[in-house]
Amino acid sequence: MTRQLPPFGEGVRDPNRSLSNHACWAGQGSVTLNLKKPEARRLALDLVATCDVVIENFGPGVMNELELGYDALRRVRPDLVMFSMPAAGLTGPMKDIRTYGLSLTSTTGLDSLVGYLGGPPIPVENAFSDPLNGIFGAFAILTALHHRAATGQGQHIDYSQQEAVMQLVGPAFLDWELNRREGGPLGNRHPRAMAAPHGVFPCSGDDRWISIACSSDAEWKALAAAMGSPAWSAAAGLGSIAGRLAHLDAIHEHVAAWTQGQDVNALAATLQAAGVAAAPVLSVADLLHDPHLTARGTFVEVTHPLGFRETIYGAYVKMSVSQPAVRTGPMIGQDNERVFREILGLSDERYQALVDAQIIF
Repeated sequence: MTRQLPPFGEGVRDPNRSLSNHACWAGQGSVTLNLKKPEARRLALDLVATCDVVIENFGPGVMNELELGYDALRRVRPDLVMFSMPAAGLTGPMKDIRTYGLSLTSTTGLDSLVGYLGGPPIPVENAFSDPLNGIFGAFAILTALHHRAATGQGQHIDYSQQEAVMQLVGPAFLDWELNRREGGPLGNRHPRAMAAPHGVFPCSGDDRWISIACSSDAEWKALAAAMGSPAWSAAAGLGSIAGRLAHLDAIHEHVAAWTQGQDVNALAATLQAAGVAAAPVLSVADLLHDPHLTARGTFVEVTHPLGFRETIYGAYVKMSVSQPAVRTGPMIGQDNERVFREILGLSDERYQALVDAQIIF
């Protein structure tokens, strides 16, 4: 699906030019097999025999329909680790449900906690369930590989994306279990009422905001001083967290009136110097030009095989010895020759015959 998302390199609409795809799938490879054909499935099994891990992201039963289920795969690689990551697991009444990153935040209860105070839930628009499950899944695979190193046994991992994302509602779950308090949308208020003020406030410019959080009375005094100690900030009760929470809406209105019209970066620097937790709300353009992220190589410019330059994520895990080679997301089938001719050792004639028959395509 991401191959169909704009923008496209040099403005040419083509599945190999989707910049979103190149960022999402950076560093991965691509082979193309028509798995509806028996010969293609045999090639897949030959490839699996050379692998430590197989990852599949279909609904339950699809791999078995393709004759590539766990039992079939471990016949060619007995110690294989296979990772299956359906929406709700391989068993149970919901096993056949289909979800995407966005709907997973609904089925896990996470959306019920997001929104403005007293208002309806607002679904989490960023599909962070996708990278979250990738990271959790990687740990599951490493655990299985550790077990194999100790025992020689492979295994099939039944990974429910729903159950993994559900961990994010843990505090709200415990609050219900222990206190019978049901969580709901809080807007930008602190989830445990431990900071006031606590929110984002407008600054000068188009859609520019600053986040400010005062989690102690000392931070509140520093903020009041930075604002010029206005008379309203000295009102009775505002010196304590309980008093500020009782008048939070009014405080937020006063703070917003003060921040409006100020430069977000200058204001953040002033408040940070005063000991107040504050930061500008960065846009995507801000991220690409942020001095700190630039110094760390968070984003890198690479050349796509089709010749155009593009900016993608760099390595966000920095290691002292090994340095990953960051490459753009793959063109469709770009690794066919390397995998089938070099790894599987197909002759030139055999490889070309499979291409002509559209088994490899």
